[in-house]
Amino acid sequence: MTALTLAAVLFTVMLVLMALRVPIAASMFLAGTLGYLMQAGWLPWSNYMKSLAYARFSVYDLSVIPLFLLMGQFATHGGLSRSLFSFASGLFGRLRGGMAMAAVLACAAFGAVCGSSIATAATIASVALPEMRRHGYSGRLTTATLAAGGTLGILIPPSVVLVIYAILTEQNIAKLFAAAFIPGLIAAGGYMIAIAIYVRLVPGHAPEHDTVERDALLKSLREVSPIIVIFLIVFGGIYGGKFTPTEGAAIGAAATFITAVSKGELTWKKFAASFYSTAESSGMIFMIFLGADMLNSALALTQAPNQLAEAVGGLGLPPLAVVIAILVFYVILGCVMDELSMILLTIPIFFPMVMGLDLGLPAEEKAIWFGILVLMVVEIGLIAPPVGLNVYVINGMDRDTPIAESYRGVVPFLISDCIRTLLLLFFPAISLYLVRMMG
Repeated sequence: MTALTLAAVLFTVMLVLMALRVPIAASMFLAGTLGYLMQAGWLPWSNYMKSLAYARFSVYDLSVIPLFLLMGQFATHGGLSRSLFSFASGLFGRLRGGMAMAAVLACAAFGAVCGSSIATAATIASVALPEMRRHGYSGRLTTATLAAGGTLGILIPPSVVLVIYAILTEQNIAKLFAAAFIPGLIAAGGYMIAIAIYVRLVPGHAPEHDTVERDALLKSLREVSPIIVIFLIVFGGIYGGKFTPTEGAAIGAAATFITAVSKGELTWKKFAASFYSTAESSGMIFMIFLGADMLNSALALTQAPNQLAEAVGGLGLPPLAVVIAILVFYVILGCVMDELSMILLTIPIFFPMVMGLDLGLPAEEKAIWFGILVLMVVEIGLIAPPVGLNVYVINGMDRDTPIAESYRGVVPFLISDCIRTLLLLFFPAISLYLVRMMG
Protein backbone atom coordinates (compact mmCIF):
# COMPACT_ATOMS: atom_id res chain seq x y z
CA MET A 1 0.00 0.00 0.00
CA THR A 2 1.46 3.36 -1.03
CA ALA A 3 1.75 6.27 1.40
CA LEU A 4 -0.99 8.30 -0.28
CA THR A 5 -3.29 5.27 -0.37
CA LEU A 6 -2.76 4.63 3.34
CA ALA A 7 -3.40 8.30 4.12
CA ALA A 8 -6.65 8.12 2.13
CA VAL A 9 -7.66 4.98 4.06
CA LEU A 10 -7.05 6.74 7.39
CA PHE A 11 -9.15 9.72 6.36
CA THR A 12 -11.91 7.37 5.21
CA VAL A 13 -11.86 5.49 8.52
CA MET A 14 -12.07 8.80 10.38
CA LEU A 15 -15.02 10.06 8.32
CA VAL A 16 -16.87 6.74 8.65
CA LEU A 17 -16.47 6.86 12.43
CA MET A 18 -17.73 10.45 12.47
CA ALA A 19 -20.72 9.41 10.34
CA LEU A 20 -21.46 6.73 12.97
CA ARG A 21 -21.60 9.57 15.55
CA VAL A 22 -18.33 8.66 17.24
CA PRO A 23 -16.93 11.86 18.84
CA ILE A 24 -14.53 13.72 16.56
CA ALA A 25 -11.60 13.42 18.98
CA ALA A 26 -12.08 9.65 19.27
CA SER A 27 -12.51 9.28 15.48
CA MET A 28 -9.19 10.99 14.81
CA PHE A 29 -7.43 9.12 17.61
CA LEU A 30 -8.67 5.69 16.47
CA ALA A 31 -7.80 6.34 12.82
CA GLY A 32 -4.37 7.61 13.84
CA THR A 33 -3.75 4.60 16.10
CA LEU A 34 -4.66 2.24 13.26
CA GLY A 35 -2.23 3.99 10.90
CA TYR A 36 0.56 4.10 13.49
CA LEU A 37 0.20 0.40 14.32
CA MET A 38 0.14 -0.58 10.64
CA GLN A 39 3.39 1.26 9.96
CA ALA A 40 5.42 1.06 13.19
CA GLY A 41 3.95 -1.71 15.31
CA TRP A 42 2.83 -2.04 18.92
CA LEU A 43 6.02 -1.15 20.82
CA PRO A 44 6.77 2.17 19.01
CA TRP A 45 3.09 3.12 19.41
CA SER A 46 3.21 2.36 23.16
CA ASN A 47 6.39 4.40 23.52
CA TYR A 48 4.81 7.32 21.66
CA MET A 49 1.70 7.16 23.86
CA LYS A 50 3.82 7.58 27.03
CA SER A 51 4.72 11.14 26.12
CA LEU A 52 1.86 12.20 23.85
CA ALA A 53 -0.37 13.86 26.45
CA TYR A 54 2.46 15.54 28.37
CA ALA A 55 4.14 16.83 25.20
CA ARG A 56 0.90 18.46 24.11
CA PHE A 57 -0.50 19.79 27.39
CA SER A 58 2.78 21.08 28.83
CA VAL A 59 2.77 23.86 26.21
CA TYR A 60 2.36 27.07 28.21
CA ASP A 61 0.55 28.91 25.41
CA LEU A 62 -2.38 26.47 25.67
CA SER A 63 -3.40 28.08 28.96
CA VAL A 64 -4.71 31.06 27.01
CA ILE A 65 -7.62 28.96 25.70
CA PRO A 66 -9.42 28.23 29.02
CA LEU A 67 -8.72 31.77 30.22
CA PHE A 68 -10.39 33.39 27.20
CA LEU A 69 -13.24 30.87 27.46
CA LEU A 70 -13.70 31.76 31.14
CA MET A 71 -13.72 35.43 30.20
CA GLY A 72 -16.56 34.72 27.78
CA GLN A 73 -18.47 32.69 30.38
CA PHE A 74 -18.31 35.51 32.92
CA ALA A 75 -19.57 37.92 30.25
CA THR A 76 -22.41 35.53 29.38
CA HIS A 77 -23.58 34.84 32.93
CA GLY A 78 -22.98 38.41 34.05
CA GLY A 79 -25.61 39.87 31.70
CA LEU A 80 -23.11 41.78 29.57
CA SER A 81 -24.66 40.47 26.35
CA ARG A 82 -27.96 42.18 27.16
CA SER A 83 -26.19 45.50 27.74
CA LEU A 84 -24.33 45.19 24.44
CA PHE A 85 -27.50 44.49 22.47
CA SER A 86 -29.39 47.34 24.16
CA PHE A 87 -26.64 49.80 23.31
CA ALA A 88 -26.34 48.59 19.71
CA SER A 89 -30.13 48.78 19.29
CA GLY A 90 -30.02 52.35 20.49
CA LEU A 91 -27.40 53.24 17.87
CA PHE A 92 -29.04 51.58 14.86
CA GLY A 93 -32.70 51.29 15.86
CA ARG A 94 -33.78 54.26 13.75
CA LEU A 95 -32.55 52.57 10.56
CA ARG A 96 -34.48 50.06 8.50
CA GLY A 97 -33.16 46.69 9.58
CA GLY A 98 -31.44 48.50 12.44
CA MET A 99 -32.12 45.86 15.07
CA ALA A 100 -30.54 43.21 12.84
CA MET A 101 -27.52 45.49 12.43
CA ALA A 102 -27.49 45.92 16.20
CA ALA A 103 -27.36 42.15 16.62
CA VAL A 104 -24.29 42.02 14.35
CA LEU A 105 -22.61 44.81 16.31
CA ALA A 106 -23.44 43.09 19.61
CA CYS A 107 -21.93 39.84 18.28
CA ALA A 108 -18.78 41.70 17.25
CA ALA A 109 -18.47 43.34 20.67
CA PHE A 110 -19.19 40.12 22.54
CA GLY A 111 -16.72 38.25 20.33
CA ALA A 112 -14.07 40.65 21.62
CA VAL A 113 -14.45 39.11 25.09
CA CYS A 114 -15.41 35.58 24.10
CA GLY A 115 -13.41 33.94 21.29
CA SER A 116 -15.96 31.27 20.39
CA SER A 117 -18.40 31.37 17.48
CA ILE A 118 -21.06 29.07 18.91
CA ALA A 119 -20.96 30.80 22.31
CA THR A 120 -21.28 34.24 20.69
CA ALA A 121 -24.20 33.18 18.49
CA ALA A 122 -26.11 31.44 21.27
CA THR A 123 -25.50 34.16 23.87
CA ILE A 124 -26.54 37.12 21.75
CA ALA A 125 -29.44 35.13 20.29
CA SER A 126 -30.85 34.51 23.77
CA VAL A 127 -31.28 38.28 24.09
CA ALA A 128 -31.79 39.44 20.51
CA LEU A 129 -33.97 36.70 19.04
CA PRO A 130 -37.15 37.36 21.08
CA GLU A 131 -36.70 41.13 20.72
CA MET A 132 -36.28 40.98 16.95
CA ARG A 133 -39.31 38.72 16.52
CA ARG A 134 -41.37 40.99 18.81
CA HIS A 135 -40.48 44.00 16.65
CA GLY A 136 -41.65 42.29 13.46
CA TYR A 137 -38.48 40.80 12.00
CA SER A 138 -39.02 37.62 9.98
CA GLY A 139 -37.69 34.29 11.17
CA ARG A 140 -35.52 34.10 8.05
CA LEU A 141 -33.70 37.38 8.68
CA THR A 142 -33.52 36.93 12.44
CA THR A 143 -31.98 33.46 12.48
CA ALA A 144 -29.64 34.17 9.55
CA THR A 145 -28.38 37.41 11.11
CA LEU A 146 -27.65 35.80 14.45
CA ALA A 147 -26.00 32.75 12.86
CA ALA A 148 -23.77 34.92 10.68
CA GLY A 149 -23.11 37.42 13.46
CA GLY A 150 -21.96 34.60 15.70
CA THR A 151 -19.06 33.88 13.37
CA LEU A 152 -17.55 37.19 14.47
CA GLY A 153 -16.73 35.38 17.70
CA ILE A 154 -13.77 33.71 15.97
CA LEU A 155 -12.96 36.59 13.60
CA ILE A 156 -12.54 39.40 16.12
CA PRO A 157 -9.77 38.72 18.67
CA PRO A 158 -9.50 36.88 20.96
CA SER A 159 -10.06 33.86 18.74
CA VAL A 160 -9.59 30.30 19.97
CA VAL A 161 -9.03 29.17 16.38
CA LEU A 162 -6.21 31.70 15.92
CA VAL A 163 -4.60 30.62 19.20
CA ILE A 164 -4.57 27.02 18.01
CA TYR A 165 -3.20 28.05 14.60
CA ALA A 166 -0.44 30.03 16.34
CA ILE A 167 0.52 27.04 18.49
CA LEU A 168 0.56 24.62 15.55
CA THR A 169 2.60 26.91 13.32
CA GLU A 170 4.75 28.48 16.07
CA GLN A 171 3.62 32.01 15.25
CA ASN A 172 3.19 35.05 17.51
CA ILE A 173 -0.33 35.06 18.97
CA ALA A 174 -0.38 38.84 19.44
CA LYS A 175 0.53 39.44 15.79
CA LEU A 176 -2.17 37.03 14.62
CA PHE A 177 -4.72 38.86 16.79
CA ALA A 178 -3.59 42.16 15.27
CA ALA A 179 -3.86 40.72 11.75
CA ALA A 180 -7.44 39.59 12.40
CA PHE A 181 -8.65 42.91 13.77
CA ILE A 182 -9.20 44.81 10.50
CA PRO A 183 -10.70 41.78 8.65
CA GLY A 184 -13.02 41.33 11.64
CA LEU A 185 -14.21 44.93 11.40
CA ILE A 186 -14.65 44.54 7.63
CA ALA A 187 -16.72 41.41 8.30
CA ALA A 188 -19.01 43.24 10.73
CA GLY A 189 -19.38 46.18 8.33
CA GLY A 190 -20.02 43.84 5.40
CA TYR A 191 -22.78 42.05 7.31
CA MET A 192 -24.47 45.36 8.14
CA ILE A 193 -24.32 46.42 4.49
CA ALA A 194 -25.75 43.03 3.48
CA ILE A 195 -28.67 43.58 5.89
CA ALA A 196 -29.30 47.12 4.59
CA ILE A 197 -29.41 45.87 0.99
CA TYR A 198 -31.49 42.79 1.79
CA VAL A 199 -34.28 44.59 3.65
CA ARG A 200 -34.66 46.95 0.69
CA LEU A 201 -34.51 44.37 -2.08
CA VAL A 202 -36.71 41.83 -0.26
CA PRO A 203 -39.45 43.79 1.59
CA GLY A 204 -41.42 42.35 4.46
CA HIS A 205 -38.57 40.95 6.53
CA ALA A 206 -37.96 44.00 8.74
CA PRO A 207 -40.02 46.96 10.02
CA GLU A 208 -39.43 50.40 8.59
CA HIS A 209 -37.72 51.62 11.79
CA ASP A 210 -37.75 51.39 15.57
CA THR A 211 -38.02 54.29 17.95
CA VAL A 212 -35.27 54.68 20.53
CA GLU A 213 -35.40 56.86 23.63
CA ARG A 214 -32.34 59.05 24.19
CA ASP A 215 -32.30 58.28 27.93
CA ALA A 216 -32.32 54.53 27.21
CA LEU A 217 -29.35 54.96 24.86
CA LEU A 218 -27.36 56.88 27.48
CA LYS A 219 -28.19 54.27 30.12
CA SER A 220 -27.04 51.41 27.88
CA LEU A 221 -23.84 53.35 27.08
CA ARG A 222 -23.03 53.52 30.78
CA GLU A 223 -23.64 49.77 31.08
CA VAL A 224 -21.29 48.83 28.24
CA SER A 225 -18.50 51.23 29.19
CA PRO A 226 -16.78 48.61 31.43
CA ILE A 227 -16.64 46.22 28.46
CA ILE A 228 -14.94 48.88 26.36
CA VAL A 229 -12.43 49.51 29.14
CA ILE A 230 -11.70 45.76 29.47
CA PHE A 231 -11.11 45.47 25.72
CA LEU A 232 -8.75 48.46 25.70
CA ILE A 233 -6.79 47.20 28.69
CA VAL A 234 -6.45 43.61 27.46
CA PHE A 235 -5.64 44.21 23.82
CA GLY A 236 -3.88 47.51 24.35
CA GLY A 237 -1.57 45.67 26.74
CA ILE A 238 -1.07 42.73 24.39
CA TYR A 239 -0.41 44.82 21.28
CA GLY A 240 1.69 47.30 23.26
CA GLY A 241 3.90 44.54 24.59
CA LYS A 242 3.00 45.19 28.24
CA PHE A 243 2.01 41.58 28.80
CA THR A 244 1.69 38.29 26.93
CA PRO A 245 -1.60 36.99 25.48
CA THR A 246 -1.86 34.52 28.38
CA GLU A 247 -1.40 37.29 30.94
CA GLY A 248 -3.86 39.44 29.00
CA ALA A 249 -6.41 36.63 29.04
CA ALA A 250 -6.02 36.28 32.82
CA ILE A 251 -6.43 40.04 33.33
CA GLY A 252 -9.46 40.04 31.02
CA ALA A 253 -11.08 37.14 32.87
CA ALA A 254 -10.53 38.83 36.23
CA ALA A 255 -11.81 42.19 34.98
CA THR A 256 -14.89 40.59 33.39
CA PHE A 257 -15.57 38.73 36.66
CA ILE A 258 -15.40 41.98 38.65
CA THR A 259 -17.69 43.70 36.15
CA ALA A 260 -20.22 40.86 36.26
CA VAL A 261 -20.20 40.90 40.08
CA SER A 262 -20.67 44.67 40.18
CA LYS A 263 -23.77 44.33 37.99
CA GLY A 264 -25.24 42.02 40.63
CA GLU A 265 -26.10 39.25 38.17
CA LEU A 266 -23.30 36.75 38.79
CA THR A 267 -24.81 34.53 41.47
CA TRP A 268 -22.92 31.65 43.06
CA LYS A 269 -24.79 29.23 40.79
CA LYS A 270 -23.79 31.19 37.68
CA PHE A 271 -20.22 31.51 38.99
CA ALA A 272 -19.96 27.73 39.28
CA ALA A 273 -21.64 27.27 35.88
CA SER A 274 -18.99 29.52 34.31
CA PHE A 275 -16.21 27.21 35.48
CA TYR A 276 -18.11 24.05 34.56
CA SER A 277 -18.74 25.32 31.02
CA THR A 278 -15.14 26.45 30.66
CA ALA A 279 -13.85 23.07 31.84
CA GLU A 280 -16.21 21.24 29.48
CA SER A 281 -15.23 23.32 26.45
CA SER A 282 -11.53 23.21 27.29
CA GLY A 283 -11.65 19.46 27.79
CA MET A 284 -13.34 19.03 24.41
CA ILE A 285 -10.72 21.18 22.68
CA PHE A 286 -7.80 19.42 24.37
CA MET A 287 -9.18 15.98 23.54
CA ILE A 288 -9.42 17.04 19.89
CA PHE A 289 -5.79 18.12 20.20
CA LEU A 290 -4.82 14.60 21.29
CA GLY A 291 -6.83 12.97 18.52
CA ALA A 292 -5.35 15.27 15.90
CA ASP A 293 -1.81 14.71 17.21
CA MET A 294 -2.29 10.95 16.93
CA LEU A 295 -3.64 11.15 13.38
CA ASN A 296 -1.01 13.66 12.26
CA SER A 297 1.76 11.44 13.66
CA ALA A 298 0.45 8.53 11.62
CA LEU A 299 0.28 10.73 8.52
CA ALA A 300 3.83 11.94 9.17
CA LEU A 301 5.04 8.33 9.13
CA THR A 302 3.48 7.83 5.70
CA GLN A 303 5.34 10.90 4.37
CA ALA A 304 2.08 11.69 2.57
CA PRO A 305 2.21 15.44 3.37
CA ASN A 306 5.67 15.74 1.77
CA GLN A 307 4.60 13.68 -1.24
CA LEU A 308 1.49 15.79 -1.63
CA ALA A 309 3.54 18.99 -1.49
CA GLU A 310 5.93 17.63 -4.12
CA ALA A 311 3.03 16.54 -6.31
CA VAL A 312 1.43 19.99 -6.13
CA GLY A 313 4.77 21.63 -6.85
CA GLY A 314 5.22 19.39 -9.87
CA LEU A 315 1.95 20.57 -11.39
CA GLY A 316 3.45 23.95 -12.18
CA LEU A 317 0.43 25.86 -10.89
CA PRO A 318 0.76 29.53 -9.95
CA PRO A 319 1.31 29.89 -6.18
CA LEU A 320 -1.91 31.87 -5.75
CA ALA A 321 -3.88 29.13 -7.52
CA VAL A 322 -2.58 26.60 -4.97
CA VAL A 323 -3.73 28.83 -2.11
CA ILE A 324 -7.17 29.24 -3.73
CA ALA A 325 -7.49 25.46 -4.11
CA ILE A 326 -6.67 25.01 -0.42
CA LEU A 327 -9.28 27.60 0.57
CA VAL A 328 -11.93 25.91 -1.58
CA PHE A 329 -11.05 22.61 0.10
CA TYR A 330 -11.59 24.22 3.50
CA VAL A 331 -15.04 25.46 2.47
CA ILE A 332 -16.00 21.94 1.36
CA LEU A 333 -14.54 20.35 4.49
CA GLY A 334 -16.43 22.86 6.60
CA CYS A 335 -19.67 21.26 5.44
CA VAL A 336 -18.90 18.08 7.44
CA MET A 337 -16.44 19.14 10.18
CA ASP A 338 -16.17 21.78 12.89
CA GLU A 339 -13.55 24.52 12.76
CA LEU A 340 -11.22 23.19 15.47
CA SER A 341 -11.00 19.74 13.93
CA MET A 342 -10.30 21.22 10.50
CA ILE A 343 -7.46 23.38 11.79
CA LEU A 344 -5.84 20.64 13.84
CA LEU A 345 -6.12 18.08 11.07
CA THR A 346 -5.12 20.10 8.02
CA ILE A 347 -2.66 22.78 9.11
CA PRO A 348 0.24 20.28 9.57
CA ILE A 349 -0.36 19.25 5.94
CA PHE A 350 -1.11 22.56 4.22
CA PHE A 351 1.10 24.95 6.18
CA PRO A 352 4.46 23.54 4.97
CA MET A 353 3.04 23.50 1.44
CA VAL A 354 2.08 27.19 1.58
CA MET A 355 5.37 28.19 3.21
CA GLY A 356 7.18 26.61 0.26
CA LEU A 357 5.33 28.80 -2.25
CA ASP A 358 6.80 32.02 -3.61
CA LEU A 359 4.05 34.52 -2.78
CA GLY A 360 6.26 37.59 -2.55
CA LEU A 361 5.96 37.86 1.24
CA PRO A 362 8.48 37.27 4.06
CA ALA A 363 8.04 33.95 5.86
CA GLU A 364 6.36 35.40 8.99
CA GLU A 365 3.97 37.61 7.02
CA LYS A 366 3.10 34.70 4.74
CA ALA A 367 2.27 32.51 7.74
CA ILE A 368 0.10 35.21 9.33
CA TRP A 369 -1.68 36.06 6.07
CA PHE A 370 -2.46 32.41 5.40
CA GLY A 371 -3.77 32.01 8.96
CA ILE A 372 -6.22 34.87 8.47
CA LEU A 373 -7.38 33.44 5.14
CA VAL A 374 -7.97 30.06 6.76
CA LEU A 375 -9.92 31.79 9.53
CA MET A 376 -12.13 33.47 6.93
CA VAL A 377 -13.05 30.29 5.08
CA VAL A 378 -13.49 28.28 8.28
CA GLU A 379 -16.04 30.90 9.31
CA ILE A 380 -17.89 30.38 6.02
CA GLY A 381 -18.30 26.70 6.89
CA LEU A 382 -20.12 27.67 10.09
CA ILE A 383 -23.09 29.07 8.16
CA ALA A 384 -22.88 27.34 4.76
CA PRO A 385 -25.30 24.50 3.87
CA PRO A 386 -25.75 21.59 4.25
CA VAL A 387 -24.52 21.73 7.85
CA GLY A 388 -23.64 25.22 9.03
CA LEU A 389 -23.29 24.58 12.76
CA ASN A 390 -24.25 28.14 13.72
CA VAL A 391 -27.43 27.88 11.65
CA TYR A 392 -28.42 24.68 13.43
CA VAL A 393 -27.82 26.24 16.86
CA ILE A 394 -29.83 29.40 16.17
CA ASN A 395 -32.58 27.59 14.31
CA GLY A 396 -32.94 25.28 17.29
CA MET A 397 -33.63 28.34 19.44
CA ASP A 398 -36.40 29.51 17.08
CA ARG A 399 -38.66 26.51 16.57
CA ASP A 400 -41.13 28.48 14.44
CA THR A 401 -38.68 29.04 11.56
CA PRO A 402 -37.99 26.15 9.14
CA ILE A 403 -34.28 25.54 8.70
CA ALA A 404 -34.67 25.97 4.93
CA GLU A 405 -35.72 29.57 5.62
CA SER A 406 -32.63 30.13 7.74
CA TYR A 407 -30.41 28.83 4.93
CA ARG A 408 -32.09 31.18 2.46
CA GLY A 409 -31.42 34.01 4.86
CA VAL A 410 -27.67 33.36 5.12
CA VAL A 411 -27.12 33.78 1.36
CA PRO A 412 -26.46 37.57 1.55
CA PHE A 413 -23.98 36.97 4.37
CA LEU A 414 -22.19 34.26 2.37
CA ILE A 415 -21.87 36.69 -0.54
CA SER A 416 -20.33 39.22 1.85
CA ASP A 417 -17.95 36.51 3.13
CA CYS A 418 -16.81 35.65 -0.39
CA ILE A 419 -16.15 39.29 -1.29
CA ARG A 420 -14.16 39.82 1.91
CA THR A 421 -12.11 36.65 1.39
CA LEU A 422 -11.21 37.70 -2.15
CA LEU A 423 -10.12 41.13 -0.89
CA LEU A 424 -7.83 39.56 1.71
CA LEU A 425 -6.52 37.04 -0.82
CA PHE A 426 -5.48 39.59 -3.43
CA PHE A 427 -4.56 42.41 -1.03
CA PRO A 428 -2.52 40.87 1.84
CA ALA A 429 -1.69 44.36 3.15
CA ILE A 430 -5.22 44.60 4.60
CA SER A 431 -4.53 41.92 7.18
CA LEU A 432 -0.83 42.74 7.57
CA TYR A 433 -1.18 46.51 8.13
CA LEU A 434 -1.35 46.40 11.94
CA VAL A 435 1.26 43.62 12.08
CA ARG A 436 3.75 45.79 10.21
CA MET A 437 3.00 48.68 12.56
CA MET A 438 3.89 46.43 15.50
CA GLY A 439 7.27 45.75 13.92
